[in-house]
Amino acid sequence: MRQEQLVCLIILCFPLYDSRLHWLRGDDDPYLNKYGHFSDRERLEMLEEAKKMFYFGYDNYMKYAFPQDELDPIHCTGRGPDRENPSNININDVLGGYSLTLVEALDTLAVMGNASEFQKAVQLVIDNVSFDTDNVVQVFEATIRVLGSLLSAHLIITDPQQPFGDMAPPDYDDELLEMAHDLATRLLPAFENTATGIPFPRVNLSTGVHPECINHTCTAGAGTLLLEFGVLSRLLADPVYDFYAHQAVAGLWKYRSNVTGLLGNVINIQTGEWVGKMSGLGAGLDSFYEYLFKAYILFGDERYMRMFNESYETIKFHMRKGRERCNFGEGNSPMYVNVNMMTGEVINTWIDALQAAWPGVQVLAGDIEEAICSHAFYYSIWRKYDALPERYNWQLKAPDVSFYPLRPELVESTYFLYRATRNPFYLHVGREILSSLSTHTKAKCGYGTVHDVETKELEDRMESFFLSETCKYLYLLFDKDNHVNTALSRYLFTTEGHILPIDRRWRTKPWEEEEEDRIDEEEKAASVIDVRHNNSNCDPVSTESRYFLPVRSSYFAQMERAVGLN
Repeated sequence: MRQEQLVCLIILCFPLYDSRLHWLRGDDDPYLNKYGHFSDRERLEMLEEAKKMFYFGYDNYMKYAFPQDELDPIHCTGRGPDRENPSNININDVLGGYSLTLVEALDTLAVMGNASEFQKAVQLVIDNVSFDTDNVVQVFEATIRVLGSLLSAHLIITDPQQPFGDMAPPDYDDELLEMAHDLATRLLPAFENTATGIPFPRVNLSTGVHPECINHTCTAGAGTLLLEFGVLSRLLADPVYDFYAHQAVAGLWKYRSNVTGLLGNVINIQTGEWVGKMSGLGAGLDSFYEYLFKAYILFGDERYMRMFNESYETIKFHMRKGRERCNFGEGNSPMYVNVNMMTGEVINTWIDALQAAWPGVQVLAGDIEEAICSHAFYYSIWRKYDALPERYNWQLKAPDVSFYPLRPELVESTYFLYRATRNPFYLHVGREILSSLSTHTKAKCGYGTVHDVETKELEDRMESFFLSETCKYLYLLFDKDNHVNTALSRYLFTTEGHILPIDRRWRTKPWEEEEEDRIDEEEKAASVIDVRHNNSNCDPVSTESRYFLPVRSSYFAQMERAVGLN
């Protein structure tokens, strides 16, 4: 895949969709009738519903759970680390006793233009959150959820243009940046005493790595630190964080299969031996590929683009099954499956919910037609269950793991495909997701994890990413005039949905230059890198997919049958 084909941030690549054009066909296609038009009145109604959903969860978290990490929405109480059972990594990997849900919600408040609540929330974080705690957390989760959010909020506050409104709290003195620095420093022991440069998966925020900490980590966990660590290093003019993040990626890349070029999902950080040889696009691997491409966009480092290009070609060759084109030809619907990293052979018959974010990466890469097909498959599963099971067995057409913890990945891809095509199909998808969440996950004081997608039984947990990602992407999907949407080529979303400006500041390494460019600070902060390429390769999606259904009706029906949807 050529480089100029990859870096096309979608906004100017596609003309606006006129949702009434399907009438010109003169046929009575039920799919076109259902998805062909979405009025502005409907869009505004859904925008209001997305806003209500966020504030119902946020207000109840603040009322019943703050300063704890998460809200239990059924019993209306707070949840923090499981101190009585340190081995409960399902809780303790994420919850560090640092008001996680509030921290994660900061840039969502800004995106919604709520300056007063954003300023109040920032002050609460400054006054109440400390990382000097005796808690063991996962390096990956602490980085993408907490470090990423602190950096995003700090950059929103210090943006001289203030495009979201006046978000700067009175007398703000870089406190969030100092907190980010403190947290990242407490994570650094994970990179010590590792023979490969790949970090330990967990660290105690006060004492470092426990002597008995396991030597196994997943590829995504170790390889999804580039954006947050890289931005922090540049803000502090301190190379250490950027160095360790790159060292981790380089270590993983070194041990990829010399036969297939694939990486596995679990590696021994001391020996480089692959403990888990499954290669796929879901849990354990997903955000590794995402960050290769995004690190190139943000920092301009050609190494990451080369890694992504090579990975993408290898992924398509070994994991992609089905007909060659999404909207043409014969054969089964295209699908990416899990394979053995050493041989490329299919290793199991399930895919997982995290893989639903992959179409968003494909959109960013300019491979729109592929993204359309990848997304449609997951949307078909959603339609079957009004949720995405954590694992879905495509051979049995049934869940292998049945819970759904309010994950954002499908709505994230829906959002990016709508921004790419302006096709009202994706507004319909967003409305269905909103409706499903409102109908099946709303509890007494928040939204709960679906324990079983078939029975819709709920668990008493609202994970922090529901407010930071799921609600944010739904809101942005319907808010066409939001600053993020009108200036989308100036922003990059982290894997946790936190926004970072695409800025010339990130293209230099202050520690490598004794004298920085002679640009005054205001101009420098306002300068951006425009990564759009004006060339024909940025238009791989067919005219029909732009102006009618993204997936032809016959192929759409085929996908429904493939997942057992009547």
